[in-house]
Amino acid sequence: MSTEALPKKDPYQKLIIALSVVIPLAVAALFKIKIDGYDFSFLPPIYATINGFTAVLLVLAVRAIKSGDRSLHETLMKICIALSAAFLVLYVIYHMFSDSTPYGGEGAMKYIYYFILISHILLSVIVIPFVLLTFSRALAGNFERHKSLAKITFPIWLYVATTGVIVYLMIRPYYA
Repeated sequence: MSTEALPKKDPYQKLIIALSVVIPLAVAALFKIKIDGYDFSFLPPIYATINGFTAVLLVLAVRAIKSGDRSLHETLMKICIALSAAFLVLYVIYHMFSDSTPYGGEGAMKYIYYFILISHILLSVIVIPFVLLTFSRALAGNFERHKSLAKITFPIWLYVATTGVIVYLMIRPYYA
């Protein structure tokens, strides 16, 4: 069997697997750390806005590649990754210095909120390896495999970014 028939191996696969495990575990561990004396209550609207920008830029990036503008697509996707990393840092900082805010709504809205929140959290963990692997395939010039995985990654990432904004808007009235 010739090596040309074998699929190209992803050059960053081990790093992606490690990051996909380490990031959620680190976030979970850091949630258990509470540091008093600092007020980071200004962060939730900032990281919700970051999620909103990410969602918009993801859509623009897909439009760019569909119109053949690979350079714009690449730039927008790098910005989306940077925004997602910034979101994660700000989110962890906020939760290390602040108690979690309980949702105060009742009735059907409470169930809707928790459905959106839980699906958002689960998919935010799941999307990490998808984003990293999709990006690494583009970096390696493996565009066919990049494109096939991007078709799965895009809707998950868009859902996570969009529901991040929705969760913030739903819980905003209950912040202390």
